[in-house]
Amino acid sequence: MKIAIVREYKKPAESRAPLTPSQVSFLRDELDINIVVQSYEGRCYSDEEYAAAGVPLVDDVSDCDILMGVKEVPVDKLIDKRTYLIFSHTIKKQEQNRALLRAVLGKKIRLIDYELITNTHGQRLIAFGHFAGMVGAHNALWTYGKKTGNFELPRLKDLRDYQAAKNIYKELRLPPIKIVLTGTGRVGTGALLTLKDMGIRQIDPDQYLTDEFDYPVFTQLLPHHYAAQKDGDPFDKSVFYNDPEQFESTFWPFARISDLMINGIYYVEEAPAFFTLEQMKSPEFKIKAIADISCDIAPHASIPCTFRATTIDHPVYGYDPQSGLETEPFLAHTIDMMTIDNLPNEIPREATKAFGKQFITRIMGELMKTVDHSEMLDRATIAENGHLKPGFTYLQEWVNDKSLE
Repeated sequence: MKIAIVREYKKPAESRAPLTPSQVSFLRDELDINIVVQSYEGRCYSDEEYAAAGVPLVDDVSDCDILMGVKEVPVDKLIDKRTYLIFSHTIKKQEQNRALLRAVLGKKIRLIDYELITNTHGQRLIAFGHFAGMVGAHNALWTYGKKTGNFELPRLKDLRDYQAAKNIYKELRLPPIKIVLTGTGRVGTGALLTLKDMGIRQIDPDQYLTDEFDYPVFTQLLPHHYAAQKDGDPFDKSVFYNDPEQFESTFWPFARISDLMINGIYYVEEAPAFFTLEQMKSPEFKIKAIADISCDIAPHASIPCTFRATTIDHPVYGYDPQSGLETEPFLAHTIDMMTIDNLPNEIPREATKAFGKQFITRIMGELMKTVDHSEMLDRATIAENGHLKPGFTYLQEWVNDKSLE
């Protein structure tokens, strides 16, 4: 079995990798795994760093059995009858990747999606989400600073690493702003870490709603803080996750008193949005900037004005709630939207190192199984031998729908 880390083709450029040079070297030397790296000048770890670690660099990966990347692979770069490990962004019927899934089926590729690799309790085992939360929270404050002119922050992409950012946070003096953070998974915990590193005090949601503060504060919401059952029954977490259509948003009290929102929830289409476009027109809607780390695109989104993903080079657009139109950012009458969908790319070396550690400790042994079947990877396999796997057959009609072409 031969493995290759493939180059990335995503635009804007993706610089993360699944494994660092030292991690690939460890797999080769200590575990005797045949793994090579496809040459790519845009990677955060250079070809020279991989070569210095004793890792073979190649241009052609057609002799490899397993191809590992980060983002989606262009259709014309896919190799027949291979196993791919990537974030495919197909399971929510993302239109931009319908052709990718069709090609995967046509080329009889085994597609394993990192997002679907879970333990038996359904908990994800590998992700970049923690770093997305960290960068998203930083960019949220950067956006708010640009919006108000009350303070300045450099972008994380322009700093050496996160420690350099922490050194800046020690000198940061923020006004008494109120920040509402949604999401308690990897994204939420990453954002919480950065907010605390900035010296922003965490407040209980009930106190956040009732008290006044002369210093910056944030609160982190659980689902029962922003959603309630339509029939008036007490909040039931299992019902919320299994049948979200039964719920309605109760977020409005937070929208009326918050200056900045950071959104890091995992959204499903049947769940209620936090607020409506009509509510955003109200003079009571106080939020001036939204960092939508989740970046689900409206109308299938928890934030109804997330119209598109922004980029690291152009991170913010404005939204005029009265006209309902996108505008230039940082205008007095608009709400600023930070919707970058590849946030960990601002600290790619740290994100790659953490991702690779998760992969080696949690996934590699499963990938190397030759006799015993890996139930973990089978659950994460979307397609194999030209067919969608059980659990993903709901995608077949979407893949075949010629009216979408």
